[in-house]
Amino acid sequence: MKTNYSYIGISFVILVFGILFIPKIINRINNQETVDLDRHHLERKSIPAKDSLVTIGTVPAFHFIDQNKDTISNQTFSGKVYVVEFFFSTCPSICPIMNQNMKKVEQVFLAETNMAIASITINPSYDTPEVLKEYASKYEVTKPNWYFLTGIQTEIYSLANEGFNLYVGETPEIEGGFEHSGFFALIDKNGNIRSRIDENGNPIIYYNGLEESGIEMLIADIKKLLKE
Repeated sequence: MKTNYSYIGISFVILVFGILFIPKIINRINNQETVDLDRHHLERKSIPAKDSLVTIGTVPAFHFIDQNKDTISNQTFSGKVYVVEFFFSTCPSICPIMNQNMKKVEQVFLAETNMAIASITINPSYDTPEVLKEYASKYEVTKPNWYFLTGIQTEIYSLANEGFNLYVGETPEIEGGFEHSGFFALIDKNGNIRSRIDENGNPIIYYNGLEESGIEMLIADIKKLLKE
């Protein structure tokens, strides 16, 4: 008789276990949760949406002179969304394409006072404020918040190579004598460099200033940041 009671007790425990825990186990399997996450107390990291914007760095302090001989610093852009490019006025290759595309950006936000552009020369010994003013006139720049900046070369190169990780350098053996990328950097109102992410959750970091698709993405993301 005692043996029968023992069987009944064991059966009751098994029944309760099944009622309480088996649905949870099935649910965990359906949700593709793994035991390793529990064993190692790992947090499941969600991948941001593909069109979301992430922060990839902060713009360091800088002070330059614009085409109107006014001093422009990173504080000038406080509270503004802005785009940064590195170029030079005598560039024979990609700069004209970059600034034709930047002109498209200017036109979209022509009346937007909280959106600005900083075009920084990498050949400051030639690109004086007077030269940059003429260059801006050549592109029929009318937006007052589009600044063409010059300054001390070492400071410009440090900002490009270390602050933005956008390589610039003197390369006498190539046409034009300088090397740089065709990318644009996007900065939010708080001075943070922002970027979209790709389908794997990795930041694209910069916007291709040589391609229409890059400009379309840039314009769309400027609009997002202006709403933040």
